[in-house]
Amino acid sequence: MCTAVSLNTADHYFGRNFDLEYSYKETVTITPRNFPLIFRKEKIVKSHYAMIGMAYVADNYPLYYDAVNEKGLSMAGLNFPGSAEYFEEKAGKSNIAPFEFIPWILSQCADLDEAKGLLENISIANMDFSKELPSTPLHWMISDRNASVTVESTERGLEIYDNPIGVLTNNPPFDIQLYNLNNYMALSVEPPENNFSKKTDFKIYSRGMGAIGLPGDLSSQSRFVKAAFTKLNSVCGDTENESVSQFFHILDSVEQQRGCVRLGDKYEITIYASCCNTDKGIYYYKTYENSAITGVDMRKTNLDEKELVSYDLLKEPRILIQN
Repeated sequence: MCTAVSLNTADHYFGRNFDLEYSYKETVTITPRNFPLIFRKEKIVKSHYAMIGMAYVADNYPLYYDAVNEKGLSMAGLNFPGSAEYFEEKAGKSNIAPFEFIPWILSQCADLDEAKGLLENISIANMDFSKELPSTPLHWMISDRNASVTVESTERGLEIYDNPIGVLTNNPPFDIQLYNLNNYMALSVEPPENNFSKKTDFKIYSRGMGAIGLPGDLSSQSRFVKAAFTKLNSVCGDTENESVSQFFHILDSVEQQRGCVRLGDKYEITIYASCCNTDKGIYYYKTYENSAITGVDMRKTNLDEKELVSYDLLKEPRILIQN
């Protein structure tokens, strides 16, 4: 399962936790402007916006988990099992496979308004990348510095929700997640007031009691509430270091630790956490094994090239002994 976040300080930042019990040997991958993007049912796109993100590169095709293009539009796909439904080819629609959806949007759209326009004619098609890599049930968050939307392909078709929270997890569907936040409106960063009864004298015996009732379990619905509370109450300076540090602290509030979610003989963990400065095109990440923050700057590569540029993740722990 996963959590995605969009955050503004002086710049716009977008990223996610990628929670799973195994890795596909993903890499930070830059798709330059002239790398040919081949789509199963649409014309090849030979020239497009460059993008950077986390991807599994299969047969020289970037299967992006999350990415940001050079204009600052960002997008992430998150697991949506039991709710996602894809369709057979529809006449008059742009039939886009789930694994093509991120490059399809980011290659053509400079901002969220342009993405919304493209979404009006899209159908998510039931097509596998290969026999070895079948389609994954997903839904997506698309963000620019001004707003976010959640996109879900369900039995009712393609549904697009305004996402005023700038957070996405997994099930249930987004409209239910958003409505569920009403149950937590009494939470506060301030000390609590006694609304229980004036006949009882309650004591504030600890800091943070205004947030009693905030979920702490690892389910997707609880992570949505926890990430939303943490992000919406976040206080951060405007420097790059302050912003990146705070962004990862927000994601850390809902990270998965090995041992807490057992899946047979494996355990779900936060395989990586990412944070991209969408204005500067710098993609930061850390992994479960290596909590030091590593950055890749897309603008330090030649974005007019025709070949993918990939960087293996630095997973070995980096520990500084101070004395």
